[in-house]
Amino acid sequence: MGERSDAARRSTEATWAPIAPRPHPPDSVGDTSVSAPASALGAFFSRQSTAGRASGTVSQILLGLVCGGYAVGAAFGWGSSELALVMGDFGLSAAALIAAVSCFLYARFACDRFRPAWLLFSLSSLMAAGGNAVWGWYEVVLGVDVPSPSPADVFFLCFAPPAIVGLLVLAKRPVTRAGWLCLVLDSWLIGGSLLTLSWSLALAHTAHLADAEGASVARAALSLAYPLLDIVLVSMVLALHFRRANANRSAVNTAIAALALTVLCDALFTSPLLRQTYHSGQLLDAGWFAGSLLLAYAPWGANRPGDNAVEQRPAPRTTSRPIAGSLAALTPYLAAAVCTLGILYNVIEGRRVDRVVVFTGCTVVLALVVRQGIMLVDNIALTQELAQKENHFRSLVQGSSDVIMIAAPTGILRYVSPAASGVYGREADDLIGAELASIIHPEDLGRVVHEVRRFLAAPPSEEPTTRIECRFRSGTGDWLNVESTVNRHQGGLILNSRDVTERVRLQAQLQHNAEHDPLTDLPNRALFTERVRQALGGRRAGDPGTAVLFIDLDGFKAVNDRLGHQAGDELLVQAARRLQESVRAGDTAARLGGDEFAALILGDGTHDQGAREYQVHEIADRLRLALSQPYRIGGGEVRVAASIGVAFAEPAITPTDLMRNADLAMYRAKAAGKDRVELYAPQMQAEVVRRSELAARLRTALRDGEFALLHQPVVHLGTGTVAAVAAQARWRSAQGILFTPAEFLRVAEDSDRTAELGRWLLEEAVEQAADRARAGHQVAVAVRLSARRLLDRAMPFGSVEALLTRHGLPSGALMIEVSDNDPRVSFDELEQRLVGLRRLGVRIALDGFGSGYAAINALRRLPVDVLKLDRGLVEGVVESARLHKITSGLLRIACDLGLQSVADGVDVPEQVLALRAMGCTHGQGMAFSGPLDEYRLRRTLVRGEFPVPGSPTQPVLTRGSIPLLSGPHSEMPIPPT
Repeated sequence: MGERSDAARRSTEATWAPIAPRPHPPDSVGDTSVSAPASALGAFFSRQSTAGRASGTVSQILLGLVCGGYAVGAAFGWGSSELALVMGDFGLSAAALIAAVSCFLYARFACDRFRPAWLLFSLSSLMAAGGNAVWGWYEVVLGVDVPSPSPADVFFLCFAPPAIVGLLVLAKRPVTRAGWLCLVLDSWLIGGSLLTLSWSLALAHTAHLADAEGASVARAALSLAYPLLDIVLVSMVLALHFRRANANRSAVNTAIAALALTVLCDALFTSPLLRQTYHSGQLLDAGWFAGSLLLAYAPWGANRPGDNAVEQRPAPRTTSRPIAGSLAALTPYLAAAVCTLGILYNVIEGRRVDRVVVFTGCTVVLALVVRQGIMLVDNIALTQELAQKENHFRSLVQGSSDVIMIAAPTGILRYVSPAASGVYGREADDLIGAELASIIHPEDLGRVVHEVRRFLAAPPSEEPTTRIECRFRSGTGDWLNVESTVNRHQGGLILNSRDVTERVRLQAQLQHNAEHDPLTDLPNRALFTERVRQALGGRRAGDPGTAVLFIDLDGFKAVNDRLGHQAGDELLVQAARRLQESVRAGDTAARLGGDEFAALILGDGTHDQGAREYQVHEIADRLRLALSQPYRIGGGEVRVAASIGVAFAEPAITPTDLMRNADLAMYRAKAAGKDRVELYAPQMQAEVVRRSELAARLRTALRDGEFALLHQPVVHLGTGTVAAVAAQARWRSAQGILFTPAEFLRVAEDSDRTAELGRWLLEEAVEQAADRARAGHQVAVAVRLSARRLLDRAMPFGSVEALLTRHGLPSGALMIEVSDNDPRVSFDELEQRLVGLRRLGVRIALDGFGSGYAAINALRRLPVDVLKLDRGLVEGVVESARLHKITSGLLRIACDLGLQSVADGVDVPEQVLALRAMGCTHGQGMAFSGPLDEYRLRRTLVRGEFPVPGSPTQPVLTRGSIPLLSGPHSEMPIPPT
């Protein structure tokens, strides 16, 4: 029966196989790819490994039921002696064979370094199955007693070596020679102590009994071989238990349980009392049967995916680790105690101390001395290394510029590095014993506590550290921005902190610079847009009282041109200060760029839209008045005006649309005369759309040649002769609509096609004038160009001379009428341009004289030949005595300067008489003729003169003496051309 005991023990030892880490095929170990070729039991174990905890529990219950059923059958003798022999021999053989097949199939698909261990366990279980099968052949099939020795003994003895090697494969291998030596010594200490105790209790008696009975040497060796192999296996298991790998804890625990059960059965079997009455099929066989099934279960059921997590990351520290370490340290002393017990037993029994006991005890003591020497040397080396590392880390901590603090679980600071005096301005000793919360800013304390609690609740393997940024109180009472890296330390915290105040200040400055205007320090367009977005969302969403104001400084360009950009910047700074002081505390004033400002007026929740519009209009008017006050710059006063557009929030409006509406209202304020406040109306957007469509059609018309050129005669007021013709463009669209200059020139001024339209007008006028001259009609042509267009790079100086040369028109036959109502035009550049044109022989007329604020300045500085009175003066010259005096004065100025004069908009005979009486020389208007196409113009030139009301005073000009260009407003019907 010792053979069966040994086989059971071997099969139980094989349950250490779960120590090996589970392999990691693409699918889990319990995948059907692994279990498909397995036996029924192996497939069952495979299925439960993939089913998780629930199926694992079911498999354990089923395993317990199978083992329990075998134990019940054995306890009741299986009902017959024959069945008891079958179950006691072939039943154990079948269990061992299942274990062998299970370990082999698992090892076949294993992909890690523990695969050889499973193969070795499979081999050892196969040996146990063979031994039990041979044993059953003798007892059941042949019906004879098993001879001693027999072939079964060969199988049982071949079980131990593979099992021992397999345990070595599973164990955590030593990395040094001293470690290997300690492993050997520990194994011998345990094995020698067990041998001493076993020899004293039973083995010596067995040896003497075999000698007394005259047993053969082989039989005597067999009687001692099985117990000794038990001792070796138990020694290996106990020695390697404290060195096992960290993987597959559940498998390891299963193997330990199986081993304990097998060793207990072996101990009971070797006792003389039980051995005398033992026969196959008794209850003792249930222990060996359970050991074999536990081995079969271990790789599939106990080796679950959940255990593999241990291989992925270190297991958290538990209280079992110190206990395991203590037991490992006590192993040599426990071995010596066991040896002492063996010797004392012989002394107490009055027996002579056996030589085997003496020899074994001496070797155990010698091994203990050698191991203690190795441990002493290791302890000395570790102590020195620890002292060096401690000095090294102490120097690192004390020399580090970061502050290292250790806080207890209660929040009390237990250690603070010396760097605290340089970083916090507080001595480390003053901080030790203080609460960490006492040096954190109260506003940051709640956030820090929340982050610490969250960090401590998180698994250390998933979040080993965290970073916290808060404010610490310095020794001077100031608050420093501190960034800390936090680690766990014995339930408390280790904080590695550094002062980042300068970095935070720099980040705040960079953020401020990115969101504010560098000149005025007001919010820029980006921040203003974000403020508008916030005002339109959140709790203020849908508040119709929220308004956006767009503000443009009228006349700022002139300040820049006259006083320089430095003075302009100073004006902008003062304007920004006034704007900031004029808005309410919760409102936002911003500079969008150039001389454009904006203000966000938050709603107050009122539902009276009329009252709210009145209130915001009042705020806007107050801003306009504040910005229009004189500015003190460079010792003098400068004045500018402000045009303001106001737009109110609407349901579901976007910030972009709201700001666009305010911009449209601001441009409407500028177009309506400037220095005023305009509220946005939906028709403004419709006007923009119409203008955009018209501009697009205008570009198409320029490309497709839809423009026509008409001419209006300029008549001598004394004789009625035609002195010149004024060229005027007309656009007949594809829809047959005839647009006058008042309708499309305003669009052209704002479009990219203005230069192209100006070039076309000049070239067409010169070309047609040259054709008329060749036909015998020597009459000058006047072309109206704005001062801005004359300075455009698209119309260089040489282009006018080249145009006259190309068409053969004398330069004296061309007059340029200059419109000077654009304040952005530099008078210096315009003067140089006009002087160059006069050198070519081109005549210069000042158009719209008497209407622009710069008219007198233009008359003073520009080289002008002709003054063209604005039609606003001509229209009321008869009815208004005031206008009569103003017009008369302007004509006297022209006469005194030697300039010729032309009255624009002469529509009735009374105006002709009045103007001629004042000394005006020429007129243009419906009193004589409207704009004519080329055919009617030539017929008019053939006639040569128009009837003039009243009698002429005296001839002032001869025919063709001046060229002019009119600025028509009223039109007469024009036939198709």
